[in-house]
Amino acid sequence: MDEIVLMSDPEIAAIPVADCGEPLVDVRLDGSLVVDVRQEDAPGAFAHLREGVLARLVKAQAQLPDGLRLLFVEGYRPPSLQRRYFEEYADGLRAAHPDWPPDRIRRAASRYVSPPEIAPHSAGAAVDLTLVDADGRELDMGTAMNANPEESDGACYTDDPHISAEARANRRILTDALTSAGLVNYPTEWWHWSYGDRYWALVTGEHRTRYAPTELQLPD
Repeated sequence: MDEIVLMSDPEIAAIPVADCGEPLVDVRLDGSLVVDVRQEDAPGAFAHLREGVLARLVKAQAQLPDGLRLLFVEGYRPPSLQRRYFEEYADGLRAAHPDWPPDRIRRAASRYVSPPEIAPHSAGAAVDLTLVDADGRELDMGTAMNANPEESDGACYTDDPHISAEARANRRILTDALTSAGLVNYPTEWWHWSYGDRYWALVTGEHRTRYAPTELQLPD
């Protein structure tokens, strides 16, 4: 944990936020990606991403070996939902570790849920995804999607050395494709990739973001 820059790090918060004005789009309308429904919400917010992020996912999918596809699980997350996720996870950590000070709780929580004011999901800049074969079966990635550090004993970390050789190879396939399309990974979550957010700016050396947190306006 100490070797990874977490979302709670002041270095992340210090990156200036700008927005290029690119719209949020519904990935289901494009039809290029297989969309999972496990995170589906009634308004369909989960299926939205910035237009440029979707374009990069389509490009990444074209780089995959024959028979493999990306499985889109979650994209945009309203700021209020992000706040609830963060607070619920932090509450669990407080209950498990009543002796931890607030700054340690915040740092530990950010391994798994980004602080609301930083969250790339709320900018439509981040996506949670995995790989499926030609029959739609998810590949072995070493942990279940969204397994937290406690329940996975750290195996959710992208470079965890204790996963099987098969899972490691599958993570490498995913990483190579998404990296080639310009996305960056949050190293504590093998499934979390982003473009245009603060973490992306840190990793790529950009001076500001391309996207800022936003409220999705859905038709009535």
